[in-house]
Amino acid sequence: MRALKASICAAIAALALSLSFGAPSHAEHDEAGTLTLQMKQLYRAGKYTEALPLAQKSLTLREKEFGPDDAALAMPLNDLGTIHYNLGQYAVAEPLYKRALAIRERTLGPDHPELAMVLNNLGDLYRAEQRYAEAEPLLKRSIAISEKSLGPNDPSIVLALSNLGAVYSNQGRYDRAEPLFKRGLAVLEKARGPDDPEATVLMSNLADAYIHRRRYAEAERLLKRAMAVTEKAFGPDHPDVAQALNNLAALYGRQGRNAEAERLYKRSVAAMEKSLGPDHPDLAYVLQNLAALYKDQGRYADAQQVLKRSMAIRAKTRPI
Repeated sequence: MRALKASICAAIAALALSLSFGAPSHAEHDEAGTLTLQMKQLYRAGKYTEALPLAQKSLTLREKEFGPDDAALAMPLNDLGTIHYNLGQYAVAEPLYKRALAIRERTLGPDHPELAMVLNNLGDLYRAEQRYAEAEPLLKRSIAISEKSLGPNDPSIVLALSNLGAVYSNQGRYDRAEPLFKRGLAVLEKARGPDDPEATVLMSNLADAYIHRRRYAEAERLLKRAMAVTEKAFGPDHPDVAQALNNLAALYGRQGRNAEAERLYKRSVAAMEKSLGPDHPDLAYVLQNLAALYKDQGRYADAQQVLKRSMAIRAKTRPI
């Protein structure tokens, strides 16, 4: 899940990236196919570090079998890029996505529905790096392809809808972000019911828009619902649960409910450290939020200590 800067320093997430969960193009029972299935199970569980070597080996085997530019490489390249993205390794993920996109455009044409996934992923990578002018057209193109090929109410369109909304939220353009979040949430709820875990990020992002309009009660209701659904689906230590804790903490901090906010931020930090490791970019945002909370209370020594750690993480993960 990726951080989205807001005036309250809340790290609101963009929707999870697309991993190609369809059947591999080659037989599932060869070595590369078996590795891919194992990798996807780990990915679903949020175990990105454990999934990474399996994705790397699967891609190597496919390259050896088919060559570097075959259509069969597009899915493994996308999947490996997505794992690197979730580990905060943006500079590694970008060329993998670009390579996957080039292969798909060459082999399938510029408007094939399978391009939408990679366009979404590359667009959200640029959003995470605050390269908004590059992110927006890719996400719009992903939406247009999905609408044309699958219709406006297919659940697969929600990824790019949410991530484009996140681009606008990052820029403070909440009037443009809110309808995208609402549309995405309505599509998912209609297709999968009210407790689909993918919908929780949209709940959080819509809550962020409400927060900036001082509609705090509506925001709190959405954030609590998102956290409950996420924890039920993934368990207490999943990265999405950590993100949900941060989002609710940010709301409480804005309302002056400092003790509740501090408790939730600390739970978020612990969950992220456990699931993503001590140097992930998302952790830097949560630490920044906690430092801001301490500063608002006049706890400057605590704020400085936490902010120092946040800055150290950013220095390690900032794109070159």
